Amino acid sequence: MKKFKNIRITIIQWIFEKSIGFYARNFKKNKPVWNLTKADLKKCANETLGKEMFLFLNRNNLEVIPKSENHDCYHVLTNYQANTIDEIALQYLCFGNGKRTINLFLIIIVGTLFIPEDLSFYIKSYRIGKQANRFYDLDFKKLLKVDLRAIQFVIFSEKQLFNLYNNNIILNKSHAITF
Repeated sequence: MKKFKNIRITIIQWIFEKSIGFYARNFKKNKPVWNLTKADLKKCANETLGKEMFLFLNRNNLEVIPKSENHDCYHVLTNYQANTIDEIALQYLCFGNGKRTINLFLIIIVGTLFIPEDLSFYIKSYRIGKQANRFYDLDFKKLLKVDLRAIQFVIFSEKQLFNLYNNNIILNKSHAITF
């Protein structure tokens, strides 16, 4: 069964990768580009959103995707990793927070159909987004030099942050925080 799940994940990854460029070209025509590189983000002070965004991109061998910079900020703010299941869960979280885009709906629908066994994780993510303060439409470029934890504590409750980092919602224990 795990082998079959890996095949489904590979198919979804391919769909997601193909949809990124199409979505940016056709639905983000008027969205401004940040004109920042990983090198620019690397220069940000430690523990800021910008530096953590650099570390996220670097750790995952990713580059800044023009017109999709906010998306990487969502990963950093929520500690959701750059893998297929976390990507689906992140879209559920953003949906709970009020975001509505064609790409979000595509990822939620396709992801849920292909990997329904993680639905409880998706629902937990939706609930976190629903209870969080609205963040999906913030101008994150203006926040790149702000301390990441300060931003997180404005958006999420202490319990939500605990769940995002420690409660087996996210399996990356290297970023565990305590209260």
